[in-house]
Amino acid sequence: MKTVETKNAPAAIGPYSQAKVAGGLVFASGQIPIDPATGNIEAADIAGQTRRAAQNLAAVLEAAGSGLDRVLKTTCFIADMNDFAAFNEVYAEFFPGRPARSCVEVSNLPKGALVEIEAVAEL
Repeated sequence: MKTVETKNAPAAIGPYSQAKVAGGLVFASGQIPIDPATGNIEAADIAGQTRRAAQNLAAVLEAAGSGLDRVLKTTCFIADMNDFAAFNEVYAEFFPGRPARSCVEVSNLPKGALVEIEAVAEL
């Protein structure tokens, strides 16, 4: 088992890894829309936050030797299901291979984020 760390995505804000690699798969922790350069959430809307979260996930997967095109399954958490259509629009730009997915509304996300995306991908 290998632990993945990259400075191109936000550092873990708790006792967990950005990702783990085992058995030919990458298990990426949920990525929220923190800009790794500033440590802040810069975008105020769901579209901008989804874009940043997907970019962070892409950086973690790349550091693991994978990529968004190799994602098998995502789990997505959004703060307001009324943002579902706008979320989907941006999500589709990053995941044209249409991986399996779950998407649920949650009452709160770390740092007040509107979205969090985690993934399992092939190496």
